[in-house]
Amino acid sequence: MSNPADSLKRRAVELGFQFSGVAPAVTPEGMHRLVDWLDKGYAGQMSYIAERQNAYADPNLVLDGVRSVLMLGMHYSGYESIPETSPGQGRIARYANGTVDYHDLIHSRLKSLHVFHDDLLPAESSRGIVDTAPLLEREFAQLSGIGWIGKNTMLISKEQGSYFFLAALLSTADLQADNPQTTDHCGTCTACLDACPTDAFPEPFVLNANRCISYLTIEHRDEISGDLRTGMGDWLFGCDICQEVCPWNRHGDYCEEPDLQSSHELANLELYQLFNLDDDAFRNRFRKTPLWRPKRRGILRNAAIVLGNQAHRESIPALCKGLSDIEPLVRRACAWAIGKINSPDSILILETALGVESNETVLIELQKSIHELLKQTADSND
Repeated sequence: MSNPADSLKRRAVELGFQFSGVAPAVTPEGMHRLVDWLDKGYAGQMSYIAERQNAYADPNLVLDGVRSVLMLGMHYSGYESIPETSPGQGRIARYANGTVDYHDLIHSRLKSLHVFHDDLLPAESSRGIVDTAPLLEREFAQLSGIGWIGKNTMLISKEQGSYFFLAALLSTADLQADNPQTTDHCGTCTACLDACPTDAFPEPFVLNANRCISYLTIEHRDEISGDLRTGMGDWLFGCDICQEVCPWNRHGDYCEEPDLQSSHELANLELYQLFNLDDDAFRNRFRKTPLWRPKRRGILRNAAIVLGNQAHRESIPALCKGLSDIEPLVRRACAWAIGKINSPDSILILETALGVESNETVLIELQKSIHELLKQTADSND
């Protein structure tokens, strides 16, 4: 019989995974870093991580009797050029630019690999996961030799860069493990740390999610504080800055999956039209894409912040519509955004909204924006 690990790797390539490695199913060395990260409050509102902390420490709680972890990598459209953002457009992280949610695509491939595994090793069992179980994927990928965890906390490979998804097939079989990645090739480079517009890295190899644009635009469910709104720039969903500046991403393999290749409609999404979508229309358009995760209220909050950062008067009609949105979160973001746009109508629009608004947090935002605009007017007249 051929080496089962090699057979699984060959089948993984046939299914569209570009690279792979096998690691033993042990408690990851980086588990203490996760505990410290949680203790410092760097997880933000992602309480599910702490709730499943024990499972992260013991892969047996993900698959009973697990002995091996086959880590798998699949490229997304990281190296294709993205058009410059124009006024009224918002950027979306490269991994989400495809026409499907990567979870759905990779899940189907993992299901096929799971069937192949169980046919190959009928006495064993397996489980495929992609962001769906408490597994420290980057730690196991490093242990399997795929790459190292960089200063931006992304998994980086000398050959592959970092524009790829990670998935895993857990197995109760004792598969032949690959040599772990033991060398960090970041060296003295601090490009990712220096480029972050919100200072999300308190130190190398540590990310404070509370300040991370990707976390804020996707996972954070509440208001985004004022100092972080400006740092978001034109990012509507996610962020690629710490990857775009990484020297190891100057080269790498291109995405081979048509459904994961960049859709320019999503790469720079038109924002004005988003304010015309009710819940049903938003669901119909984005349900099968990663943009569904923040839901309508989160995306419209982000869209308003992007428009405020761009500060173009053409945004006023869309933001006015947002001022009457059913969601206070959206109304508050629109109030802030209009306050950033130097238009003759801005103060009147905000004062009109102030007269009908009942939510306290939105009222406060309206008052702040009016005050800032009046101050700007007074300063310009001096």
